[in-house]
Amino acid sequence: MPPTAPRAGYTLPVFACAAAIAALRWLRTPQSIATVDIDLLEPAETVTIPIEQVAGLRAGTALAMTRSDPGDNLDLTRHTPLWALVEWGNASQLEPIVLQGGEGLGRQADGQAAIYAYAKRLLMENLQRWLEPHETIQVTLILPEGRALAKRTSNEAFGVVEGLSLLGTTGISQPLSAPGQLEAFREALRQKTDWFDCLVFCVGENGLDLMRQMGVEPSRLVKTANWLGPLLVEAGMQGVQSILLFGYHGKLLKLAGGIFHTHHHVADGRLEILTAHGAIAGLPTKDLQAIFGSATAEDGLRYLRHLDETEGQFWVEQIYSAIAETIDLRSHAYIQTHTEGCVKVGTVLFDRDRQILVKSQAGVALLEQVLLV
Repeated sequence: MPPTAPRAGYTLPVFACAAAIAALRWLRTPQSIATVDIDLLEPAETVTIPIEQVAGLRAGTALAMTRSDPGDNLDLTRHTPLWALVEWGNASQLEPIVLQGGEGLGRQADGQAAIYAYAKRLLMENLQRWLEPHETIQVTLILPEGRALAKRTSNEAFGVVEGLSLLGTTGISQPLSAPGQLEAFREALRQKTDWFDCLVFCVGENGLDLMRQMGVEPSRLVKTANWLGPLLVEAGMQGVQSILLFGYHGKLLKLAGGIFHTHHHVADGRLEILTAHGAIAGLPTKDLQAIFGSATAEDGLRYLRHLDETEGQFWVEQIYSAIAETIDLRSHAYIQTHTEGCVKVGTVLFDRDRQILVKSQAGVALLEQVLLV
């Protein structure tokens, strides 16, 4: 029997939107609601989402609940409940729809709920279709398990605290961690090599989003998830001339240690790599010990920045530039070892604030190349 293809599911914004629609429908006509239809927008298709519960709480207020289904993906949000509390707006409300974050929905550094562009658009456009021109509503999104689940994610590394974020650029949750997905990734990469000699590899949504904002052609971007090693090899086999690795420093620095499958279940070593490069750069022993004892790579970076600010040093630039150059060399060698291909690799790392931290020499040239095209 051939293996069954991995099943795709939907991202968290889709389930939040479904719960909100169910609660709004109950406000309009109290009834049992088993499913709701959602226009995903990205991609342009309508899907049916099950509703677990819906009920009125008081006059003008209803609560609905659904559960996340990310498909055949190793996603920690699987089956997590999402609630939407919907209330009719008051006379002073200027906008038709006001979105608010409740318990378990993370908050950004500015205090705003971590509801990103696609999630906002999905909610606004779908809910608007159920409103009359004069009607207004307030929607509070709640993830009861979000605060606990967030401790197992890298949310805090990107400045999101107290819960999960509604992040993503599409409604479809591809099973990125399922073994069968690697072949789908390879096929997508092969198609891109017909059009581009230089590809941009992004591990996750943050990198993809930043690259789009910077003006890079979206069809040049390759989402790798944790399959960096196999996809570097595939690029070499397909004759790609150059690859720009663009990603969060706390993920890509693993490559400087020769770790080419970056899922934390496979290997970590980030603090060891950061400490080793600090030692090579001449960082004092007490500071090396502090970095090695940091809870995360982001904490290690924060410590180096503190040293630079208080001592007038340039440890961040010195150490991370060396890491970026090492990533280039190791990635180039990895491709050459497995394919005998010669692929130019450049690296650009960004920090938790999604600001560029450092570029390797090759990374500078490749970034300019993909921005000019």
